[in-house]
Amino acid sequence: MEDDPMVALDLEEIVLGLAEGGAQVALAASVREARRALAGAAFDVALLDIDVLDGKTFELAAALRDHGLPFAFVSGSRPEELPPELRTVPFVPKPYDPADIERTLRANLSPRA
Repeated sequence: MEDDPMVALDLEEIVLGLAEGGAQVALAASVREARRALAGAAFDVALLDIDVLDGKTFELAAALRDHGLPFAFVSGSRPEELPPELRTVPFVPKPYDPADIERTLRANLSPRA
């Protein structure tokens, strides 16, 4: 979930490269778009920016956590801005190195069984 189209496409490319083309990626620029995508398909992992077009993603993040969907924040915001209950979630600061995204996906976001 990313509201900057260039960053969203970059993240998509990283994920597809890591999965060697064996992944499907859904892009969402708002919480509303993300909720719609999540209602229509099953996902293995999620990457969330904190500040998107229609607000912050904290409620969505809590719902993902409650449903057991692994996710990480990729954001230019500071980790200290996260609510206390979300501070253990993996966090990749922007600007990021693609290797940081790959490491985070491999180490923390194994797909659900």
